[in-house]
Formats: sequence, C-alpha cells, structure tokens
Amino acid sequence: METPFSLVYGSDGMIPVEIHESSPRFQSFVAEESNEETTVNLDLLDEAREEARIKVEAVNRRVEHQYSSKVKPRQFQVTDLVMRKAHPYELENKLSPKWTGPFRVTEAKGNGTYMLETLEGGPIPRSWNASNLKFYFN
Repeated sequence: METPFSLVYGSDGMIPVEIHESSPRFQSFVAEESNEETTVNLDLLDEAREEARIKVEAVNRRVEHQYSSKVKPRQFQVTDLVMRKAHPYELENKLSPKWTGPFRVTEAKGNGTYMLETLEGGPIPRSWNASNLKFYFN
C-alpha cells in the first residue's frame, strides 16, 4: 500500500513527532544507505504510480458495476403518462402521497431527462430525471 506522499516524492515521510521523540526509525537512520534507497525508490516510482492508478481504476469499475446493478433503467416515450416524486414541501405529513400526478411527457431531452405537462396542457417549468418518475397506470 502506497501513501500519497510516497507516490509523489518516492519515499515515506517522517512526521515531526518521530524526529523529536527519537523513534527507532530516526535512530537507525544512516545517510549513505538512505541515499541509495532513495535512488532505488525513484527508479521504481513510475511503476508504483502505475500500480496505484490500476488499483484506483479497478475500484472505480467495481463501484460503477455495483451502482449499475441496482439502477432500474426507465425510458419514457412522448405522450406517456407518468407520476413524479413529491417534493418534501408538498408533503403535509408522513401519510401524504409520495408521488404526484399524473403528468404527460412532452419531450425527451436525453440522458434520462424529460419535460412534463399537466393533463390539461399546462407545462411544468423544469425538466425531470427518470429516477424521479414512474409510469402511471390507470
């Protein structure tokens, strides 16, 4: 496991407490050996950085896969009837309906974003993400 300091500077850092309290690491310090180790560490620094980048990429892919496996993709067509998630200020109490509507989809803007209107034809002023919408069934 590499620390951010070692990935930048090629060696482990020493905190001031280790110097003032004369830790075993500080007492066993030999300048000549340190210079040799620093040279070796600098030679291996690019490999350590590449290994760290690969590990970060692997973690990001696992997180993305886990998130994607839980997402339920929803796509709506123009003229579909949908319900939208109610805002907290629209809820009077904990027994209030969590969904409002129905609304009609008037435009699909892409990336799961939709424009809505009321059934009477009044436009809803902003776009809505598909995660806040669900199909309305009569």
